[in-house]
Formats: sequence, structure tokens, C-alpha cells
Amino acid sequence: MDGYDVLIVGGGPAGSSCARRLVQQGLSVAVLDKARFPRDKVCAGWVTPAVMETLEVDLVDYGRTRTLQPITGFLSGTIGGVPVRTDYGRTVSYGIRRCEFDEYLLQRSGAELRLGERFESMDHSGDGAWVVNGRIRASVVVGAGGHFCPVARVLGAKLGSSESVVAAKEIEFRMDDAQRDSCRVQAEVPELYFCDDLMGYGWCFRKGDYLNIGLGREDNHKLGERLQAFCAYLAGQGRIPADIPGRFHGHAYLLYGHGPREVVDDGVLLVGDAAGLAYPQSGEGIRPAVESGLLAADTIVAAGGDYGRERLAAYRDSLVSRFGEGSAGAADRIPAGLRAFLAGRLLANRWFTRHVVLDRWFLHRSQPTLTLRQTPA
Repeated sequence: MDGYDVLIVGGGPAGSSCARRLVQQGLSVAVLDKARFPRDKVCAGWVTPAVMETLEVDLVDYGRTRTLQPITGFLSGTIGGVPVRTDYGRTVSYGIRRCEFDEYLLQRSGAELRLGERFESMDHSGDGAWVVNGRIRASVVVGAGGHFCPVARVLGAKLGSSESVVAAKEIEFRMDDAQRDSCRVQAEVPELYFCDDLMGYGWCFRKGDYLNIGLGREDNHKLGERLQAFCAYLAGQGRIPADIPGRFHGHAYLLYGHGPREVVDDGVLLVGDAAGLAYPQSGEGIRPAVESGLLAADTIVAAGGDYGRERLAAYRDSLVSRFGEGSAGAADRIPAGLRAFLAGRLLANRWFTRHVVLDRWFLHRSQPTLTLRQTPA
């Protein structure tokens, strides 16, 4: 039987960030994932400078062989409305491709990688450790497998029943010459279009030769029809090519505070989308994933070998300290007509667009870069 201090189930940004931090602190760590990397990941794919700083990413080195699209502004509004352009005059975010970004983080983590290996079972051993798949022993298991993480199920998550999730569909493809010529989206200015009921938004994001289009909502009612209408709107405005190759892929995630999951148990922690940490206003999950992974790692190190629930509860406290208590949105309690009125007025206002929608909801510019405690190496 293979033994580790920590087994992390899921090799995305939450899992790889947690793994790297733990390895740096001298713990033996393995990452288990059913996929083999690089792998496709459904995601619009942009990160703020704060994320790159927290991850200690060398931007010059990263950008040599990978997509790193500087973002200096946004075009935003309601679907069918007149969009507002906001220019910052400097880089406020970066476009990345998740197939590249995730592999980069995972490969540099220093953990033992058990890729192409599915999570099948998780049982207590006689001495308080966990045995996963009957052949992997670990003192701590970190669930980092996204919304449908099997470790979250072990902690009691009722997937698909009591939780209200965001459902999204999107596609990312490499444009040919004709498609590039017919695409008016500027690479440094992603486009965001909100539904008139404020229950979701669509996006169009160009990263060099790659184009990412998608739409997500807090309900999945007629999501396919809404997506089709959104794409027809973009094509009609000459924003995207009329011929979108391939098919859209769906995914789901839980907004922070919209269906709280238990994130700690004896020898178990959940991070990222497995813990339901996506930002409520934008649905972004990469920054909360990275930060929760690092906070979980520091909690494990500080526990000093005592991995009982009470000792690990400090992780839950650190999430509240970082992201707030969390509360469900109230948009669905506002009459539909009033929501449409508010959306049309507010999202056409340049001050509200810049200082609330972009600075606060999407860029989180008021939230300082995460500072981690110094622990002995």
C-alpha cells in the first residue's frame, strides 16, 4: 500500500496549489485525478494579476510557450442592449487556456501524480488514517475534484438535489483565417452580456487565435435555447463568426453561500468548487480555488499531525475571514419586470459598470492579494 501525508483528489488549480504549498513545507503529497493532463477544461479562462502573484508565476516564462492574453478593458451590457466600453489603460487581467494553465500548475507542484486513476472508495483505517481505493493510505484527504467531487459526497454533499447551482455551456476553438477575419471581438477587451433578469450572463473572449463563447445562469431552464439566441445575437452584430465549429460543453458549479457544504471533517477538507466557493456575482472560481487550496495547506501544516475535525476547523474560519459569511442572492426575489428595468439602467451606466460590475464583481480590486502565514520549511 502506498502511503502519503496528504492525498489530494483533483488536479485543478485548487488541488495543485494546495499540493505545492504542502510539498514546500516538507509533507509527502500525491494528487489523484481520473484525467491525464493536459486535458480540456470547460472555463472562460481569465485570471487577475493577484492570482498570478499569489501563485508566484513568472509571467515572462509562462507566456513563452503558453497563451497569456493581456486584458486592458471590457465591453459589457445587456443582451440586445447598447454595450458600454471600459478601458483601464493597463493590464487588469490575463486570458489563459485551462488545458495549459492547469498542467503548468500541476507539473510544478512537486507532488507525486497519480493521473488516469479514478477515485473509487474511501474508508477509515484502524489508526485514524484514510484508505482510498483500497491501496492508498493518507493521514489527510483533500477534495479538489470540482462541483461533483466524490470527496464532497463523503462529507454529505447532496449533489443535484438540494443545491442551487449555476449551469453553463461554452466552447473554445481555434479560428481559421476566415473566422479571424469575421470576428470583431478584440483580444484585449472581452465582452460580457447580462441576461435581462440578472440571473446570468454570456461572454465572448478572444485569446489570440482562440475564441471562447459561453453563457451561464443560476437556473438551467431553457439554457440551450438562451445560448442559441445569444450566439445568434453576437453573430448578427458581427461580433463572432457565423460558423461555430464543434459543440458546446456544459458544466455546473455552486456559488459561495448559495448552498453551503460542510468543508471539514476528521482528516478531510474541501477546496475550490468542491467546497462551493465561486464568487456569487461573476461565477469566477479560479481565484477562490487557488486561495482555498493554499489556506487548506496552511491549516494542515499548522495542525502538526493532529487532523481531527476540531483542529482542522481553523480552515473553515479562514474561508469566512477571506470570503465573508456568504449569502444567497436576492435577484430571484425581485419581480421580473423590475429586474429588467434595473438591468437596462444600471448596466448602461458607465460609473456603475466600472466601479461595481467590473472592479468589484469581476476583478475584485478591493480585495488584497492573499498573504500566507510563514511556516517552517
